[in-house]
Amino acid sequence: MKPLRHSRRFRSLTGAALLAAFIVHVLLPRVAAAAEPDNATPLPLQHVADIPMPGRTSRFDYESGDPERHLLMIAHLGDGEVVAFDTHDARVISTIKNVSAVHGVLVVPELSRVFASATGTNEIVAIDEKTLTVVARMPGGAYPDGMAYAPDVHKLYVSDETGKTETVIDVSSNRRVKTIALNGDVGNTQYDPVSRHIFVNVQTRRQLIEIDPSTDTIVTRIDLPGAEGNHGLLIVPPSRLAFVACQGNNRLLVLDMHTMRVSQSFDVGQHPDVLAFDASEHTLYVAGEAGVVSMFRVEGSHVTKVGEGHLGPNAHVVYVDALTHRSYFPLKDVDGHPLLRVMAPR
Repeated sequence: MKPLRHSRRFRSLTGAALLAAFIVHVLLPRVAAAAEPDNATPLPLQHVADIPMPGRTSRFDYESGDPERHLLMIAHLGDGEVVAFDTHDARVISTIKNVSAVHGVLVVPELSRVFASATGTNEIVAIDEKTLTVVARMPGGAYPDGMAYAPDVHKLYVSDETGKTETVIDVSSNRRVKTIALNGDVGNTQYDPVSRHIFVNVQTRRQLIEIDPSTDTIVTRIDLPGAEGNHGLLIVPPSRLAFVACQGNNRLLVLDMHTMRVSQSFDVGQHPDVLAFDASEHTLYVAGEAGVVSMFRVEGSHVTKVGEGHLGPNAHVVYVDALTHRSYFPLKDVDGHPLLRVMAPR
């Protein structure tokens, strides 16, 4: 089925798409308003399109993109495949199969590589970004999940959630070169280009771990007061802030990376998971399992909530295109079909 279009790229809306737009513009805001506290502000977003996705009505997980190539890669966990989506033409261009129970996906444009964590087989799968074919498979630990790339040392760092370790892979040779014990269930992993260090959540210890990629040793363990189940993680280098999404108590923590102390804390939707940042708009997105998305304005070191509302069922994954500022939310089941909900700043 061809994608639905709006404005120059989404002009031919079918009756089903019109109904979806009506639901997003009219019905969903009413539901969100009823569920939000009195001082909440509706999401400052407008609906662009609902685009049909291939496969079954099964769970999606992380997504990652290459804006210059208009490429978005989406982990379709329940179907064990990675979906390649063209953001310019608004259409699915390929599905990479046999990536069992795929959780994490990370595009590294400088390598023309996409890495996917196949949790079902405990592998990291390397995909060529140009041909969209699998080029390598390597050990990923006991339960590989989130990933981060350290460019100076050409290493990939993989959260081994239940194995309580961080797996280190040399992407030049596609070999596992180190396993770092973290002594707790591991959340997401991020690279900080300022310190050139890797940071990883250890959710059962309520800590953020800092790793030096040059030696693959732990530099420090940072306590996170107020954290419960700190899983999601995103670093905004210019502001020297790290954002930590806590699934256990539905909180977003703001960590000042100058002092390595929590500077702010916010209530967010139930079970927050994936975070995304639009750098030019200074906007942070927090997507949760209950379908509630929270949005924040980041001005220097100060953070303010600017909106919160229900975006769609299980809207726990978000990606923001740096060029168009459109946000992409894969939804596993809307009226019996999986789809990609596209939004834009209002």
